[in-house]
Amino acid sequence: MPRQTLEDQRGLRTVTATAHSKVNLHLGVGPVREDGYHELVTIFQALSLHDEIILREVDQDPRQVAGQESIIAGFEVNGNPSVPTDSSNLAWRAIDKLYAWHRAHGGKQLLPVTLELNKGIPAAGGMAGGSADAAAALRAFNALLPHPASEEVLLELSAELGSDVPFTLSGGTQRGTGRGENLTPVISTGTYHWALAFAKEGLSTPAVFAKLDTMQRSSHLDTRELALALRSGDVHEVAANLHNDMQAAALSMRPSLRTTLERGQRAGALRGIVSGSGPTCAFLCEDALIAQEVAAELGLYGAVAVASGPAPGAQLSNLGQA
Repeated sequence: MPRQTLEDQRGLRTVTATAHSKVNLHLGVGPVREDGYHELVTIFQALSLHDEIILREVDQDPRQVAGQESIIAGFEVNGNPSVPTDSSNLAWRAIDKLYAWHRAHGGKQLLPVTLELNKGIPAAGGMAGGSADAAAALRAFNALLPHPASEEVLLELSAELGSDVPFTLSGGTQRGTGRGENLTPVISTGTYHWALAFAKEGLSTPAVFAKLDTMQRSSHLDTRELALALRSGDVHEVAANLHNDMQAAALSMRPSLRTTLERGQRAGALRGIVSGSGPTCAFLCEDALIAQEVAAELGLYGAVAVASGPAPGAQLSNLGQA
């Protein structure tokens, strides 16, 4: 079992955590609530495609950020220059939120940490990359606390950070309601193989919701058939029951995605859907070999990856020596 932290010769610790992406096997969008959010019914599945969070203690005094104490002494992102490296980043906010909880419960002042984020999940791609980073940052920083927060506390803090953060913290296959933060495990048999096609430019989730609100539509909130298919492990039945209410809005805003979906299905995928608010297109395939073949075909037109699920949630992943 991996150690939670590594220490250098000065006694400064390093902790690494893996942030897994997600796909919505079902995403039903209900009416807008009084708080401005939409009522959602979704089935999430965590995928093996992931980012990596590395926290390193540094021997210096905590600094002030925007007038408030921050535990973050530096932030580096590798793999995507568009990702912000300041307190607007959800991973940064997650660490400061957990540090504030630690201090509010009588915890002592801690050494600052530097945050390194290695991106493998596309930004603004509908795969919860930012949320997954926040979940992994919570998991990693919690390992540095003298008295770590309970899983219940981490879930409470994650819900305050964003709708998808609780799921990316816990992973697996789960049904989400409310904003998506109210989770119930879903029995899922077998492994599901995906080919993923990434767009050059992301889509804003609020913008896709806003577009959806201008469209005449009915909400699809029933997940019973999909849940039965997942329980049986029949990939063909799962494919037949994939659904995303937001897909029509994403296709309206980015018509080229329709061509991507058609190409993937012609290449051998059982079914293709827009992942979340898009623009990533996710193609469920019969097995790992076909997923590779579909990805190879789609790779002629843009960036691709293959992934499998269900994967775990955010987890510590230190191995080797400091």
